[in-house]
Amino acid sequence: ILPFVSVNQILLLLLVLTVCAILYNKVHQVPPALKNETVDLESPEEMEEEIPVVICAAAGRMGAAIAAISSIYSNTEANVFFYIVGLKNTIPHIRKWIENSKLKEIKFKVVEFNPMVLKGKIRQDASRPELLQPLNFVRFYLPLLIQKHEKVIYLDDDVIVQGDIQELYDTKLAPGHAAAFSDDCDLPSTHEMVRSVGMQNTYMGFLDYRKQTIRDLGISPSTCSFNPGVIVANMTEWKHQRITKQLEKWMQRNVEENLYSSTLGGGVATSPMLIVFHGKYSAINPMWHIRHLGWSPDTRYSEHFLQEAKLLHWNGRYKPWDYPSVHTDLWENWFIPDPSGKFKLTRPDS
Repeated sequence: ILPFVSVNQILLLLLVLTVCAILYNKVHQVPPALKNETVDLESPEEMEEEIPVVICAAAGRMGAAIAAISSIYSNTEANVFFYIVGLKNTIPHIRKWIENSKLKEIKFKVVEFNPMVLKGKIRQDASRPELLQPLNFVRFYLPLLIQKHEKVIYLDDDVIVQGDIQELYDTKLAPGHAAAFSDDCDLPSTHEMVRSVGMQNTYMGFLDYRKQTIRDLGISPSTCSFNPGVIVANMTEWKHQRITKQLEKWMQRNVEENLYSSTLGGGVATSPMLIVFHGKYSAINPMWHIRHLGWSPDTRYSEHFLQEAKLLHWNGRYKPWDYPSVHTDLWENWFIPDPSGKFKLTRPDS
């Protein structure tokens, strides 16, 4: 009898151990779906960086912002997040335009800009009142609008992007630099355009060197200027260097001393940036900011050159949604008509 009992006990023990092993595996086994999620979370290749792009949507020119956004979204696979900045009365219009067009797929946030932050900081100038519009100064206040991003792209509304915005975002900023811009002397192909329409591309064209305050800066008037219509900015450096406070200081000095004005080349939004960022900015690839398309209704770039360009900028008076203007076909490729019918293109036959 004893050997028989021993065999039964051994069999029972083996059965218990088998059951225990099965239960242990069931409790501790990681479900396949969870395994995959864990791999995804730990794999940097799977983490897609969000590219924040700031664009203003001003009354009367919202179609510009729409075309810019459309061109960016259509030419990249990157994870772009649009911050669309407007004044209180324009926000419902731009939101409706996006949500009722093919742009409804984009990721975006509409941000209200309070023009009261500019009170006492803008000198009234009747010669070009459009340059005094509050949204022209949004670029001064980027850290107030964008809290969660280290690196930000700011674009004027009168641009279209023909390249992959990821390339622009990957612009390297040197240590200690809060922003990158395009130099106005950086691209030989634009020099003929600059000469033909009498544009300035040095500090002399933006600052009043008759004023002692400007001369005291010690900046040569022949120093090459830059265009802040396309900016790649580092928010940590911007805040650390108190860039916004510095820009506001020069705006207030201009109110008191008239150091620059819209009768000069760059109006009132470029000049403070030229002062604050002098000698302290990184360079954007010149093909990522082909500009001056809006300076003359007659002077044109070659079609081949424009096809090679990554970003086109109609800075100047002659905008591609108005008439007269040049290279409007390139801009209209990306324009999406206003579902409400409020914004209309101005054309010779309209």
